[in-house]
Amino acid sequence: MSPHPEASLAQRKRQLVSDELTEAALQLLARKGYDAVTIDEIATTAGVSKRTFFRYFASKEDVVVQFLADMGTGMRAELAARPAGERPSVALLHTVRAPLDACGDRSDHSERALRVVQLILRTPALLARFLERQAQWRDDLTAELARRLGLDPDTDLYPRLAAGIALTAFDAVLQRWSGSNGAEDPAALIDRAFAMIASALDADAD
Repeated sequence: MSPHPEASLAQRKRQLVSDELTEAALQLLARKGYDAVTIDEIATTAGVSKRTFFRYFASKEDVVVQFLADMGTGMRAELAARPAGERPSVALLHTVRAPLDACGDRSDHSERALRVVQLILRTPALLARFLERQAQWRDDLTAELARRLGLDPDTDLYPRLAAGIALTAFDAVLQRWSGSNGAEDPAALIDRAFAMIASALDADAD
């Protein structure tokens, strides 16, 4: 029998445990605050041992970093999937709006997402890691945008400028949504932000 199905099953199991740990950690951190949550508590909530936790993450901080890494991967995938020839402003709007759309309703997921964002923005160690991840997001979106437009990301200014502008809008929306304690709709906020910057994004792409 081929070993591939077993490898696939093991991979799925590992992803499931990682997801359960991430969910447990983010719920606890968002509800109680970063300093109040222990790794023992996260492991117990996820139904695994502390030793298992350390097989997946080196620290509580690493759970949040992985959450941010996954968000960046999702945005790059969204940009890559946009229709060829679509205006950059539209493609970039959908790119940064993707992680915000689920935050606009009043569901439990939306409430947890808000608390996680507030946790990141208000915890210096996590904010520093968030800024690091944003730098990686900018590099990834720059490369993908350059590929879409047939530009050289190392010599053409536009891809990096456009990616930076889009992520600045994303960051402004997170700050506004967090500051309003969820009273404002992040999806509506990002639409308003892009209405202000769309003409510049599209003009610079010509």
